[in-house]
This record gives sequence, structure tokens and C-alpha cells, in this order.
Amino acid sequence: MTKTSNSKQYDLEDRTLEYAKRVRAFVKNLPKTLSNIEDGKQLIRSSGSVGANYIETNESLGKKDFKMRIKISRKEAKECRYWLKLVDMNGSKALEKDCLELIQESTELMNIFGAILRNSA
Repeated sequence: MTKTSNSKQYDLEDRTLEYAKRVRAFVKNLPKTLSNIEDGKQLIRSSGSVGANYIETNESLGKKDFKMRIKISRKEAKECRYWLKLVDMNGSKALEKDCLELIQESTELMNIFGAILRNSA
């Protein structure tokens, strides 16, 4: 199967969807403290928003709208990283490992969206 010119954007759609799913699985395993419940809600919202706003770029109304959606996706990935740093893993090495992997993915997504912005100028 050959890749089309649109295959990269669909790969990023899949990647952001998988990221949101991984975040949800991570949040389910967090200790049920008041702060984790509240931070987890924020984390879930922002992780879903990364991909949702990226998908909206495919329906953008023009270059300005496209750039705004990419900026929002980048901002939401950055917000996810913030919430990930706040959650309490109660010393669980497995949760810490998962958290670091999600922080890394957040950073990579931020960099990807930043590169898209630079290349769309």
C-alpha cells in the first residue's frame, strides 16, 4: 500500500487518539485522591482536545483558522504535560514510568505542532 499526501495527517490523528486513550488508562490507575480526581479530569479534557483540535484543521476555513487550531493543539499538549507533572502517583514506579512516557509524548506532540506552524508560514 502506498502512502498518499494525506497519510501523514491521518497518522497524526491516530497518534493523538492513541495518546488520549493512554492518558485515560493512566488516570484510571491513579490513586483516588481529591487532587488526582480534579487533576485527572483536567488531564483527560486536555488530552482529548489535542486530537480534536488537530482533526478540526482538516476542516479549517483558511490558513488563519488552520494555524489557530494547530496552536490550540500545541497549547493543549503543553497543558497535558503540566497536569501530568501535578498528579500524585504515591511512589508507584509503574505509574511514574507511564507518566514519564506520557510527558515525553506531550513534548513530542508540542514539537510536531510547532514544526507544522513554522512550515505553514
